[in-house]
Amino acid sequence: MKTNYIKNVGILCLSLFIFYSCHNDEISALDPENDRITTPEDIDTDGLYILNEGNMGYNKASIDYFDYTKGTYSKNIYGKANPSVVGNLGDVGNDIQIYGSKLYAVINVSNYVEVMNAKNATHIAEIKIPNCRYIIFDKGYAYISSYAGPVGMDPNAQLGYIAKVDTATFEIISKETVGYQPEEMTIANNKLYVANSGGYRAPDYDHTVSVIDLSTFKEIKKIEVDINLWKIKKDKNNKLWVTSRGNYNDIPSKTFIIDPETDNVEKKLDIPISDMAFIDDKIYFFSYQWSTKDKIKTYGIIDINTQKIISDQFIKNNVESQITVPYGITINSDNGDIFITDAKNYVSPGTIYCFDKFGYLKWKAVTGDIPGHFAFLPKNLKK
Repeated sequence: MKTNYIKNVGILCLSLFIFYSCHNDEISALDPENDRITTPEDIDTDGLYILNEGNMGYNKASIDYFDYTKGTYSKNIYGKANPSVVGNLGDVGNDIQIYGSKLYAVINVSNYVEVMNAKNATHIAEIKIPNCRYIIFDKGYAYISSYAGPVGMDPNAQLGYIAKVDTATFEIISKETVGYQPEEMTIANNKLYVANSGGYRAPDYDHTVSVIDLSTFKEIKKIEVDINLWKIKKDKNNKLWVTSRGNYNDIPSKTFIIDPETDNVEKKLDIPISDMAFIDDKIYFFSYQWSTKDKIKTYGIIDINTQKIISDQFIKNNVESQITVPYGITINSDNGDIFITDAKNYVSPGTIYCFDKFGYLKWKAVTGDIPGHFAFLPKNLKK
C-alpha cells in the first residue's frame, strides 16, 4: 500500500509539473470543476462578454463570458440567466456594447436589440428595429444602424436609417435616413459618421459615409469614399479609419482616413483590414481576404501617427496557423490582452484566443458558433 501511495504521489507531482510547465509556455488546461482556463487577475476589468452570431435561420445567437476575477470561461450565459425567455437570444448577433449599467446586444435577423443588466446579463427590455446592425452611445442616447428592409439581395433595396433611442426609456425618439445598408458608426466633433455598404445592391454598392449633426439629428452631408464600406473607428488623434471590402473580385479591400475637422478623405491606404482594435499609438488588425481566386490571412500593426505598417505579424510561435477564419479582434487597455476569434467553418463552435501584449498565447477556449463581437465589463460600472 505504501509503495503504491508513493508511486501515486510521484505520478501526481509529475502531472502537476507538466501542467504548470505547459501553462507557462502556452495555455492552461480546462478545469472540469469550474471551466477555469487561466490564472485570475486583479485589474480594472471584471470580464469580457463575447457575442456569438450563430448560423442564420437557426436562432443560435449566444453570449459567452470570460471572468478575469476567477480565470473562468462560461458559454451561453444568456440562456442560463434567462431560462424563461422564449427562443433564447435570437437569430444572428451582430454587435454588443456596454453603456452605463446596461448590456446591449444587437440581434440582426431577429430585428431587435436586447437590453440586459451588465452585471449578470438578465433581461431588462428589447428595442424593435428591423435588420439592425450596430450600436453606439452618446449623452444618454443610443444610435442604432438599420438596413430598414428585409434580409436579402435586392437591387431595389431601400435606404437604411439610424434610430435614436433614449437609454432611460428604451423608446425610439427619432430616425434619420442615411445610405444603403449602413454598418458601423463612430462619433467625432458632435457628428455621427456612418459607413454605408450597399451590400444588398451588389454590384451597385454604396460608396459613402453619412455625416449626421447630433445637435439636430439630421444628415448634413455624404463623404465619397469607396464601395462596400464596413468598419469605421476613431483613433486617439481624432482621425477616422474606414474600411472598404471591395467587391471580392477585381476591386480589392482598402482603408481610408477621414479628417472630421474638414470631413475630407485625408489618405487612402492599400491595406486590407477586416477588423481592427486600437491601443495607445497602435492599431492591431487582421485581414482575411477571400475572393473568387484566393484566401489570404494577415495579422499586422499600424502606427497611428505615421499611418504605416510597423509589423506584419504580431502573433508569436506560429499560433496563427491554428486559426482557420479570423473573425473578431479586441484589446483590453488595462493589461494589453489581445483577443482574436476564429469562426472555423461558420456552422460549428468557434474558438477565442487570448494573447498577451507581446503576442504570446495565454489561453484559448471553445465558444458558440461564429464568435465575433466583444464588450469589456469594467470593475466599476457608470450609471
